[in-house]
Amino acid sequence: MHTPVISGTGVFTPPNVITNDELVIAFNAYVDKFNAENAAQIESGEVEAKAYSSSDFIVAASGIHQRYVMDKTGVLDPNVMHPLLRQRSDDEPGIMAEMALDACQKALEKAGKVAADIDLVIVAASNLERAYPAVAIEVQQLLGTSGFAFDMNVACSSATFGIQAASDMIRAGSVRAALVVNPEICSGHLEWRDRDCHFIFGDVCTATVLERKSDVQGAHFDVVSTRCLTQFSNNIRNNNGFLRRSRPDGVRDRRDMQFMQNGRKVFKEVLPIVSKHMLGHLADAGFSPDQLDRMWLHQANKAMNDFIGRKVLGRVPEPHEQPNILQEYANTSSAGSIITFAKHSDDLEDGALGIICSFGAGYSVGSVVVKRAT
Repeated sequence: MHTPVISGTGVFTPPNVITNDELVIAFNAYVDKFNAENAAQIESGEVEAKAYSSSDFIVAASGIHQRYVMDKTGVLDPNVMHPLLRQRSDDEPGIMAEMALDACQKALEKAGKVAADIDLVIVAASNLERAYPAVAIEVQQLLGTSGFAFDMNVACSSATFGIQAASDMIRAGSVRAALVVNPEICSGHLEWRDRDCHFIFGDVCTATVLERKSDVQGAHFDVVSTRCLTQFSNNIRNNNGFLRRSRPDGVRDRRDMQFMQNGRKVFKEVLPIVSKHMLGHLADAGFSPDQLDRMWLHQANKAMNDFIGRKVLGRVPEPHEQPNILQEYANTSSAGSIITFAKHSDDLEDGALGIICSFGAGYSVGSVVVKRAT
């Protein structure tokens, strides 16, 4: 049996920033346009008037102040309200593979590795730009890695599920080193015209190098234990898919073809599941919550993370115990916990204990208990 370790992480951050103020100006312009165009139906009660958003509302609801996106021109156009990405030929690298290449190169550099050292690439994300060929195989080709590659999707838990899959293969000896990559263009699945969620998501790509402890060259984190859980729920859902055009109403621009959630039910149901999962995982791995030095949680909503932190530690976490990047990056689905880990882990001392945890649609929860080693 081989001990898997995390030896490097990388983050690709898109060049475009949308602040809350910019987003609110565009959204409220769309609201004015919608309400004017539907004035008669609104007056008769057939259509409900749309309400304005505000920066204060966004911060209070989520803790988000801005987000990075691959395109902001379309999102901020009241006549478009979605990203505008250029059409690429089949001979060009896909946009997700391009993002992944940047994040992977940064992760490899931090790990002191080269592409030839990697024999597994997993692209794990909430959305993939095509069904096949796998984005992971394209990333494998662009990087020049050997071995094999595959895609996987467990929504916001994709990164931690991918880390478990890679860790299991390293333990079993079937691979020596792996890259788990999370390209998230969440701006593409977000309904920017819905006040309840128009502010939630941003774009990013993260990459994590995992390898055998016997091969590691520098400071790293031992993967002590991994655990995944799923429980079916419709409270976070996206009904888009390849069967869309085969159904009578599938060609319309239906609301359910983008991200949808019942926020109140998600908050009520997910938080106990995640807290119980984390506490059970720690206990089974032989640790108590008071031994934790840090938690890197899924960056979905500040109130959710605050609740989970209190439940796990039995008190309000100190800022360094539960760092957040939500205010800068917004919700980046599977990549959120890995951004947090990448930006808030180098300061930990030898022997420090931490847990990476992500959760989301499914419902799904994935956690990785790690220990700093130098």
